[in-house]
Amino acid sequence: MLHMRIAKRQEPLGLGGSCLVLVLALALSLALSGFLLFLGGTPPVKGLSTLFHGAFGSRWAFEDSVLKAIPIFLCSLGVAIAFRLKVWNIGAEGQFALGAVGATWVALSYPDWPAYFLLPAMIAMAAAAGGFWGLIPAFLRQKLRTNEIIVTLMMNYVAILFLDYLVYGVWKDPTSFGFPMTPAFSDNAVVGKIGSSSINWGIFHCLGLGFLMWGFLKFTRLGFELKAAGDNVAAARYAGIPYDRLVMLVMVMSGALAGWAGFLEASATVNRLQPSIMVGYGYTAIVVAWLARLNPLSIGIASILLAGLRVGVENLQLDLQVPAAFGGILEGLILLTVLAGGLFTHYKIERKRIR
Repeated sequence: MLHMRIAKRQEPLGLGGSCLVLVLALALSLALSGFLLFLGGTPPVKGLSTLFHGAFGSRWAFEDSVLKAIPIFLCSLGVAIAFRLKVWNIGAEGQFALGAVGATWVALSYPDWPAYFLLPAMIAMAAAAGGFWGLIPAFLRQKLRTNEIIVTLMMNYVAILFLDYLVYGVWKDPTSFGFPMTPAFSDNAVVGKIGSSSINWGIFHCLGLGFLMWGFLKFTRLGFELKAAGDNVAAARYAGIPYDRLVMLVMVMSGALAGWAGFLEASATVNRLQPSIMVGYGYTAIVVAWLARLNPLSIGIASILLAGLRVGVENLQLDLQVPAAFGGILEGLILLTVLAGGLFTHYKIERKRIR
């Protein structure tokens, strides 16, 4: 009789093995997606080909994918640093919304400031608003022992409804013919495009913040403490690492990065505040963070991949009439297969023949 069991590996898989597991997990998610397309009456090969061509098959498609990857990257970077400490921040969507609100307040209050004053002020207010929204669940966790997953998730709805209240009410543009949106930002409050492309200068914000975060985690004492505390909380406390302060720090940093993403989306992409900027980038960030194994440098690649899938699904809707919900299904399949595949990084299946 053949008996199978899951056993812990003596050493985790190396880089090559981990990459192989990741590739196989992604292939499985695409195979399952193809099967779902088949059940819906769409030829799987044609559907997946249309998906990838719509995401990366032309200059316009690639630029649109990069444009959507910018806010996803910043939200993912924030989510990843919290997850590294095993603090489960599910609130990037709300922190993104508060960041957009904070940046909009500065843009509408001081439209005549020169760009070299106005844009940094918008970034500072967006990061402060997002960081404050991240600090609240961290404080409640430390003082009242609440579950940060539930608190951050519920606070998303509060932030989004607050944004709606502003654009439907006190900030509504009287010349918008009834549509919920603020007046357009002044030219000084807009992050411009790079040359003739549709990609804005926010991509350099991502590059700079990504390398800063990588250096912070790899070369600083705080970065080492974050990794040590995330691996073993009890040992970290015994070693004198201030775990409670680290929780506060990572949640503020996480919220600030998501808020920064909200600033870029309002300033560079929409040039005003309106409800349509809330398209789920904060939730996609969770998938990206796990797909990249919480590595700041890998998050860039994963962000473009997931952003491309969003653009590709739009192409599927237009060309093959695939429902819009397929994009969410695809993201969920990728997350589930990557998390399941991660099991084999530290564990293996052993087979024993029992008489």
